Amino acid sequence: MTVILVLVTFSIFILLDWVVNRRKAPQAVVVPAHSAPRFLDQSYVEGFLVPEQLAYHPGHSWAMHERRNLVRIGIDDFAAALAGHVERVELPKPGQWLRQGQKAWSLVRDGEKSEMVSPTEGEVIEINPEVAANPDLLRKDPYGKGWLALIHVPDEESTTRNLVPKGLVRGWMREAVGRLYSLQPQLAGAVAADGGLPTEDLLASLPDANWRKVTGEFFLTA
Repeated sequence: MTVILVLVTFSIFILLDWVVNRRKAPQAVVVPAHSAPRFLDQSYVEGFLVPEQLAYHPGHSWAMHERRNLVRIGIDDFAAALAGHVERVELPKPGQWLRQGQKAWSLVRDGEKSEMVSPTEGEVIEINPEVAANPDLLRKDPYGKGWLALIHVPDEESTTRNLVPKGLVRGWMREAVGRLYSLQPQLAGAVAADGGLPTEDLLASLPDANWRKVTGEFFLTA
């Protein structure tokens, strides 16, 4: 009887140790497939949508904290209008490590490629197959169906380091628009009369503009 009791006690200790260690082991990140940001406010700056819930990188990419160690990223409305109707989006691959401020994806238009930088640092968990199949989603819904990737961020401080401070976002976007119009004065009249929203493709009306050079300057990859 004593032997049986010892064996049972020993088995219980083994089971408890297995449960505890299992909880400590790294768990796979499970995310909803093809989900997208929702309930974003309709805050505009100079005609460009700039939701206050998001964080922005100076290179015009955005980041949204989904939950602990998980960040969704994409391009902002200004970048989408500047890029216009791109033919292809070249996304990073799942498992790839992105570094904040370094080139992470490319937009291709008329055979030319313009690269953009990541707003955060971490491992790509999932990419958006819908935007890869239909690049027009970048312009139609840059903060929703046009999101680019989900990133597992081990160091959550990296999601805020080197981003535009919250209180300066509106001024930063206003400065970017003003700088664009100073470089390309013809674009100052490119806003639509109905509500002052920008055209879908800012540079389409300027056939002599160097698309790659202009976008690269604002995307910080020139």
